[in-house]
Amino acid sequence: MTERRRYSLIDAIRGAAVISMILYHLCYDIFCVFGVWSDFYRSTPIIIWERSICTAFIVVSGISLHFTRHGYRRGLIVTLCGVAVTLVTVLVTPEQSIFFGVLSFLGCAMLFTYALRRVLYRIPPSVGTVLFFLLFLLCYGIPNGFIGMFSFPLLRLPETLYQFKWLSIVGFRSNDFFSADYFPFLPWIFLYLFGYQLWRYLEQKQLDRFLYRRIPVLDFFGRHSLIIYMAHQPLLYGVCYLIFGNKS
Repeated sequence: MTERRRYSLIDAIRGAAVISMILYHLCYDIFCVFGVWSDFYRSTPIIIWERSICTAFIVVSGISLHFTRHGYRRGLIVTLCGVAVTLVTVLVTPEQSIFFGVLSFLGCAMLFTYALRRVLYRIPPSVGTVLFFLLFLLCYGIPNGFIGMFSFPLLRLPETLYQFKWLSIVGFRSNDFFSADYFPFLPWIFLYLFGYQLWRYLEQKQLDRFLYRRIPVLDFFGRHSLIIYMAHQPLLYGVCYLIFGNKS
């Protein structure tokens, strides 16, 4: 039986996102956690940088769900990793606690999308790709109280939706909810579904043939992205603590 070739360029894209994430978190630890520049993450270029990283992760994860026969197991593993991140941050750095960060979201998105895969396959790939991307744009402002196009409100949502802390993980963020890393189900599930349908479109148009190319270093980081994600922040925090801990 011939082994199916791996789409290594997808690993490389994920690997580039991993490296960018490591650099971002290094800067975050130096500037925010240890107080060198606490408003670092609020500047527009940094916001764009952070969004580019998470967008790459979410879209590639949606694409990659097509390559597993164990979507439920994979989703559960990633969800449990997200729970572990929450527990560690609550215990070690409570002022930087993470509730429903990117790993928690990705795990839940995998479970949700895998459960609906037969329904999603009934949608024509071109329609699904455009539909879910437009829904992502329209719902991007939900955590801030509106439906619109990115930062431009078209419809204000009822304030009652934002009075319950537990609804923050859905996207209706209450005033008393805080998370250092926050990716609610809305709007991000639509970006994940966009990635899922994007792969169907690429296959339909036979564009997947361009994705076999290997880029060795990036390929390595992409193949081991979950392990690297779980390990990099404790290592970065430890190094920054040794350097800046006595100055904070």
